[in-house]
Amino acid sequence: MTVKLLVADDHAIVRRGLQALLEAQAGWQICALAENGQVAVDLVGRHRPDVAILDYSLPGLNGLEATRHIRRACPSTEVLIYTMHNNEDIIRDVLRAGARGYLLKTEDDSEVVRAVQALLCKKPYFSPQVAQTLLDTFLSGGKVVASQTLTSREREVIQLVAEGRSNRDIADRWKVSIKTVESHRTAAMRKLNLRSGVELALYAVRNKLIEP
Repeated sequence: MTVKLLVADDHAIVRRGLQALLEAQAGWQICALAENGQVAVDLVGRHRPDVAILDYSLPGLNGLEATRHIRRACPSTEVLIYTMHNNEDIIRDVLRAGARGYLLKTEDDSEVVRAVQALLCKKPYFSPQVAQTLLDTFLSGGKVVASQTLTSREREVIQLVAEGRSNRDIADRWKVSIKTVESHRTAAMRKLNLRSGVELALYAVRNKLIEP
């Protein structure tokens, strides 16, 4: 039986590289490629892949929101996050959203194959570096800092504001009122003790919510 895989990344060279790597495996086929999160969600609904491999920093819908949509619309599709972000907050959020695998782009290509194999067997998979991050957090007693008290919406609004999105843009994207967006933004800035949009953008870069 053919294994169907979807790859979503905003860099064409990454999409092509993963396609070549994965289609070299017997019986594996890339059924769709996506350059942003919304396209990925739409293509999952159309093709019903066995595994969707998503970058976290996708334009449109980021990897977190795309994972939520995919898991609701197509529960049989497993989600593997493939990203540069080795951040405990992000790892925790995407796992809660329904992803079962998390892999860093700095890992060997063989890790990608192992991750997909694990998800095909309905087993979770974390690359060695990610597993170490989670272990370090556990051994430190899971100490809660300000950033870890943010809700997923508050973290997303930080990312979007730092990317230059206006409150109206975000409200249209979320299909909520501008007041709701302002509420999430204000709550996030209060928790992080930030006083300006510049400080918010710096926080997003330092915590790898956006690329500098």
